[in-house]
Amino acid sequence: MSNAGPDFEPPQPRRPRRGPLTVALAVLAPGALLGWLVYGTVGLGDGDGVGRATVRSSPVAEPNPPTDDGKKPGASSPGTATRASGPLKGRVVVIDPGHNPDNFRHTSEINRKVDIGTNRKECDTTGTSTNDGYTEAEFTLDVAHRMRTLLEKQGATVKLTQDGDRPYGPCVDERARIGNEAKADAVVSIHADGSGAGNRGFHVILPGAVRAGAADTRAIVAPSRALGERVAGRFAAVTGSAPSDYVGDGTGLVTREDLGGLNLSTVPKVFIECGNMRDSKDAALLTSGAWRQRAAQGISEGIVRFLRG
Repeated sequence: MSNAGPDFEPPQPRRPRRGPLTVALAVLAPGALLGWLVYGTVGLGDGDGVGRATVRSSPVAEPNPPTDDGKKPGASSPGTATRASGPLKGRVVVIDPGHNPDNFRHTSEINRKVDIGTNRKECDTTGTSTNDGYTEAEFTLDVAHRMRTLLEKQGATVKLTQDGDRPYGPCVDERARIGNEAKADAVVSIHADGSGAGNRGFHVILPGAVRAGAADTRAIVAPSRALGERVAGRFAAVTGSAPSDYVGDGTGLVTREDLGGLNLSTVPKVFIECGNMRDSKDAALLTSGAWRQRAAQGISEGIVRFLRG
């Protein structure tokens, strides 16, 4: 999606997918990211660190990674929650893979307006894609499947808002409702940005304080920030990616009040834009199965740290 917002990327035509791009390692910026590097190295604070040089052992076990073609690892049936024993037993995590691979076939349905509390916005969008046609919807589902495997190994009950098992959507208001009705302990919405070429890095979007119509985020602002800080810190440390150089002032954190998926949530929730699909260097990462496994690992570790306090 573009920097205009995860809910609102204008629909784009689906292009043929080509072969994976060569993986390019992200280069950490100096100065503003020093605090991130210290955290990723020694594991201090709330998880708001970058660190490529020395990363502590991960609290989430690495599963057998799926193949680079994006095939699903074996897990629960589409959209259902599963339970297992482990340190997160009794905890509920909802993973929200942004957009839907078939949204482009249902433009009238996804363009209809829904109530997001502050106003009315489009039900959903097609999302963005790399210049070679690898779509954001493909990316988000792949990362979500990998996260589900990791978190279920920790004993969490995991639910996806969609698993490629519906013709379009769900709409942004339903995405929020799924997390609310599941009484989720944490919800993370997975995305990739569609900003201009040359803009690089990830950022985590936090809910602002909104009280309007059906929206009232005041109770979730603080816990959502705690979740977002931990997700940002572990994502940076595990993937080696730097925080966005075009939003967030180098912090990797952005607060917004215009996203229905956040405005209508009553449980801790954040979005993560894992990189910029329209930048060739970021696209090389996003199209790598090995990097997507690290992305899933980093996000999952952030969730685990949040849930374990």
